[in-house]
This record gives sequence, C-alpha cells and structure tokens, in this order.
Amino acid sequence: MTAFRLTPAVADAFPGALIALVTATGLRGREPWPRTAAALAELEQGLADGTWHPADETDPRIEAWHTAYRAFGTNPRRIRPSVDALGRRLAKKGALPRIGPAVDAYNAVSVRHALPAGAFDLDRVTGDIEIRHADGTESFTPLGEPDTTETPKPGEVVYADTSGVLTRHWNHRDAHRTRVTEDSARVAFLLETVDADRDGDLLKAAAEELHGLLVPHSEKTEVYYLGPAQPQVTV
Repeated sequence: MTAFRLTPAVADAFPGALIALVTATGLRGREPWPRTAAALAELEQGLADGTWHPADETDPRIEAWHTAYRAFGTNPRRIRPSVDALGRRLAKKGALPRIGPAVDAYNAVSVRHALPAGAFDLDRVTGDIEIRHADGTESFTPLGEPDTTETPKPGEVVYADTSGVLTRHWNHRDAHRTRVTEDSARVAFLLETVDADRDGDLLKAAAEELHGLLVPHSEKTEVYYLGPAQPQVTV
C-alpha cells in the first residue's frame, strides 16, 4: 500500500488545498474505452461549434493556480500549471492528444472542470508519496525524456517518493518513471484545487466523473480526499 502525505509546510502555505485521489486496480488499458472517447469528442465538438471553450488564465480556477505558482517562486506564464497548458493546447489545435485511455480520461475531466489532473503508476512508486517543498538536492527525470535529469529548485512544491521527484512545480510535469501506460494496472489519479472553499464541490463532481470513466475498465476503484484537515491517506 502507498501513503500520500501533505506536509505541514505545504498545508500551511496553501490552506485551501484539496486533492482528490481516485485509485484503480486491475486497470485494463488495452481495451476500448467508449465513454472516454465520447467525452473527448464532446469537448472537441463544443469547441468547434463555439458552445464551450477551455478556461484560460482569466478564469478564477486557473488564476488561483497562477497565484500558487508565484508563491513558490515559479513564473506561471513561463511554466504553466498542467490544466492551463492543456487548455491552451486544445484551444490552439482543436483537439486533445490521445495518449492512452487512462490518461485520456483524466485529461478530459481536467479540461472540462478546469482542474489540474495527473496520475502515477503505483507499481513504479517506491515507498510513500509526499507533497512537499523541494530542498534543492532531489533529481527529476521528465516524462518522455528518460536520459534527462533535472534538479527542482528549493521551495518548489513537488510530489516525491523515496527515489525522487514525481512532479515538478506541483503539477506542471510528471516524471518518466511513474508514467501511466496502457499496461499500468494499479494507478492513482489526482485532481487538485488550491481553493476548496470555492471549488471543493466542483472537485468532488470531477472526481466522481473520473471514477465513472474508470469503473467499466477496473476491478476496483476508490475515491479519497487529501487536504489540511486530512493530510494523509493510504491507498
């Protein structure tokens, strides 16, 4: 089992943080996921006909993440929160990337609700996972760049296990080691807000939507919540 911990320093710095953990075991990533395909198509059609558009940095949900990034020393217009970057890509290209059904599912939910999302292959995680400030000595290998090693800046918020950093700039980019593929069978999906007073209900609705996309393709799914009031959960 894997514990997720929100450290006191991060909880104190971001008292409105709330993270939904949606776990799936026995995940079947090589079969068709028609509901996920339909969710992606619905977003893209809405954008094409002008009835929907992804949130941009003027939206309070995105603006809150820009404020959080600045608080830990990252320029959010140079290094954007994941949902901001994904929404900009969708607006520019008119389509979301197709990575694999599990990744496609959380991308669809992320963009629809303007909440950052990510995932870890739990079979590639070592030890427990902490959301904490980097100390400047850790290593990080970016997704898709297995021969690259970066060192997060001190004070940057990261997810980390006992072997290294799993995300940079809280949710800007995931690590290559714990990436989710079509063969990942035990996965923790994350949805995040830094303003639970305003967006907590939205986060819970998004978590239930993602849960619904995962259920037909998993042996077991669970939803947990992590925040200052409950800083640790074991999945």
